[in-house]
Amino acid sequence: MVSYLTRMPAGIAGVLTRTEHATVEPGLYSASAPFSAFGLAAKLSSGSYVPFSGGEAATALAAINVKPFPYQSPSTASDALGVATPSQTGGIGSFLKRGYMTILLNGGATVAKGGQVYIRVANAAAGKPIGGFEGAADSTNTVAPAGLTFMGPADANGNVEIAYNI
Repeated sequence: MVSYLTRMPAGIAGVLTRTEHATVEPGLYSASAPFSAFGLAAKLSSGSYVPFSGGEAATALAAINVKPFPYQSPSTASDALGVATPSQTGGIGSFLKRGYMTILLNGGATVAKGGQVYIRVANAAAGKPIGGFEGAADSTNTVAPAGLTFMGPADANGNVEIAYNI
């Protein structure tokens, strides 16, 4: 049995944390632009949700893709805990329009409750992918969508709870 001496983990990226406050809608994944993970920023393109690809404005954020539970990976291999991937061939997915969720914090910035969440839209670097969430502004490389804030600090694995449109 694991003993937590300082702080429990914040969760798994893409998982809802306060389901009673969530507004989740079904939507189509695009087969031509699949998501690499759950808990990523989503925009609409031709009626389907696609991940940020670079150059988006803050207003492009339409939802955040949700990891459903239970979830069976579409691949034939077994995925380790926390690394399941959304369908790579299109299909139906779940998308957070309002609520609380755990996401992976990229960039290593220290964050606090009420702090602005940023999304990288240019100049991807190691640990800072396009469409990833960050805790610090980076000139024109990140955007700050309205209504997207941190609910506290990240855990040791970089997972952190966010509030979206609350």
